[in-house]
Amino acid sequence: MVPTTFYLILAAVMFTIGVLGVLARRNVIIIFMCIEMMLNSVNLSLIALANMWGNLTGQVFVFVVMAVAAVEVAVGLAIVMAIVRHKDTTNVDEINLLKW
Repeated sequence: MVPTTFYLILAAVMFTIGVLGVLARRNVIIIFMCIEMMLNSVNLSLIALANMWGNLTGQVFVFVVMAVAAVEVAVGLAIVMAIVRHKDTTNVDEINLLKW
């Protein structure tokens, strides 16, 4: 059996990589992928702690977070596709929504 601390350390590393990806990258699609990585790290920590304490509440929250993440991906990609259609770029620095 793997200790819970290993899962929590892995979740912290995943969350840190996600934050660094959001702060360092300029491509909108990569930024969305890093946000998804952060959400998955939170899911991993919720599952690990729910398993440690023997409580199913954390697993219920994981399903809610997964549903919110799916909606976020659908809406985010629709917005990105609308911007790409008008601007022909996914670089955050080159997108200026005031000059359509």
